[in-house]
Amino acid sequence: MILLIVLYLIAICATCVSYITLALLGQIPASWEPIRIGLACCCTAGVGGVLYCLRAVYINRCVRNQWSAQWNWWYVLRPLTSFICGGASYLFLKAGLLVLESKTEGGASEIGFYALAFIAGLNVDKFVAKIENVAQAVWGIEKSRSANTGTSVANDTAAAKSNPSATED
Repeated sequence: MILLIVLYLIAICATCVSYITLALLGQIPASWEPIRIGLACCCTAGVGGVLYCLRAVYINRCVRNQWSAQWNWWYVLRPLTSFICGGASYLFLKAGLLVLESKTEGGASEIGFYALAFIAGLNVDKFVAKIENVAQAVWGIEKSRSANTGTSVANDTAAAKSNPSATED
């Protein structure tokens, strides 16, 4: 099963990298142009999520030798969650609800979108917490139950103690 998970992760990464490459080279269909940057952000975050998962495979299977089949779905769903967070990062930046603090050079403005998307995909829990903070500050929307009780997926994962790398998310 580990081999299937690794192959799945590599396939997701290859698909995302292929789209990013084609988008940066201007090789996507003209009809996709309105969503080019947003989709590239999704794919960049997907690469971050895959990196996180591959690191977890390495740590849990190779370093600690404590692979647990109960985490198989986590390895399948985590890159998809990252992909979605990449789209959310694009929307929040485009709407001006998140602001990049660095000064951008001419023509380099998309790089900030991609950098934030990668971080959002790599660290989903902290990104979701940041978005909840923005939603509370801007619209007065209460944080989710997990944020209000001080628990999160990461804390639940820590309690399970069967996949230590997931606790770092």
